[in-house]
Amino acid sequence: MTSLSVEILAADAAEPITSAGNAQLGIAVLAGIAVIVLLITKFKLHAFLALTIGSLALGAFAGAPLADTIKSFTAGLGSTVAGVGVLIALGAILGKLLADSGGADQIVDTILARAGGRAMPWAMVLIASVIGLPLFFEVGIVLLIPVVLLVAKRGNYSLMRIGVPALAGLSVMHGLIPPHPGPLVAIDAVGANLGVTLALGLVVAIPTVIIAGPLFSRYAARWVDIPAPENMIPTRPSEDLEKRPGFGVTVATVLLPVVLMLVKALVDIVVDDPENGVQKVTDVIGSPLIALLAAVIVALFTLGRAAGFTKERLSSTVEKSLAPIAGVLLIVGAGGGFKQTLIDIGVGQMILDFSKSWAIPTLLLAWLIAVAIRLATGSATVATISAAGLVAPLAEGMSTGETALLVLAIGAGSLFFSHVNDAGFWLVKEYFGMNVGQTIKTWSVMETIISVVGIVFVLLLSLVL
Repeated sequence: MTSLSVEILAADAAEPITSAGNAQLGIAVLAGIAVIVLLITKFKLHAFLALTIGSLALGAFAGAPLADTIKSFTAGLGSTVAGVGVLIALGAILGKLLADSGGADQIVDTILARAGGRAMPWAMVLIASVIGLPLFFEVGIVLLIPVVLLVAKRGNYSLMRIGVPALAGLSVMHGLIPPHPGPLVAIDAVGANLGVTLALGLVVAIPTVIIAGPLFSRYAARWVDIPAPENMIPTRPSEDLEKRPGFGVTVATVLLPVVLMLVKALVDIVVDDPENGVQKVTDVIGSPLIALLAAVIVALFTLGRAAGFTKERLSSTVEKSLAPIAGVLLIVGAGGGFKQTLIDIGVGQMILDFSKSWAIPTLLLAWLIAVAIRLATGSATVATISAAGLVAPLAEGMSTGETALLVLAIGAGSLFFSHVNDAGFWLVKEYFGMNVGQTIKTWSVMETIISVVGIVFVLLLSLVL
């Protein structure tokens, strides 16, 4: 996604807006992050406001003029939204079409009809991973919970044996695979190639989701053996539809942007000639904007029209898909502003100076920073954005593969140990009818496994690349 990062990289090269020493800058960073953490956790302030105030506080603590801090923040906000805002919007439209047309239900029902017994946890992780590609985590949970509860009830399965694989599939997609907001922002911040990041992300995601999903669910089911709560089985989205799209065409539509971006990455590696005609074509059709836009246009026909939607219904579906992402876009934009403020006050150079004497690998450092911010704020997106801003200068001079792994290391760290300050924690707790202790033993441990296994595979890949 380097073409989308021109503005942000130009801004990154700017002179620091303060001449503060490393000690003062270090204190300013800690104070700025502390302000964000306190505002989110103690005062329950929306992350957008917390990031905005935290950015201004960061500049003040670093001794930068307020006008320069505001300029840095707004520049970072603008370039981040310009880089990833349209992609998030297109992903939201595709996800809404998938849900409302009954396409998601078609995938679920087809796979469940062919799975049973010991294969069921594997079927659930497959369903969640496919559906989780275009859907935000919260939307995916709302969509899959009815399926999880119905399968557990009708098949007499342990709720955790079925639920944990589904949650693992959604969470891994959310943290590691674009076009989810966190990975997109990290790709933009460090100047990584989206296609290569997507390809390597899938390599890391597959073993990670197997270990954290079907394998871990065996133990989770022993630790927390509870039935599916009757009162939490909601209506499925497609129950009021007379028809819905077929399984094959639905899966093809969901995977279309992934395939286009992977083809671009493959051609870039094999051909490696910007003047080559084939590479020019794949560079266009495999760019994130065109790939997702193509998937949305195709989905209007293969999902919307196949479900019998009128033009008015299609227009209404698209309109409804955009309203819920306003908050996500604002948080992502403010995170980009915070990142740019970090860079412009000279934090990047400070980290470069310090890292020369550190024996810790860059990938592990990025993971640890993301872990710390995730534990403090509870937000995977905030952790990803902040960590990407802090380690972006370390990406300079890295190869395409290395920057992609840097994004994945940050993504893995952003999922570490979800607890009581994470909205996802309470969402899972309420839907599955668990108490806090049971949620920690299942959901929180699962998230930690994803994070740790993810960074292990990223480090192993770094030895090869």
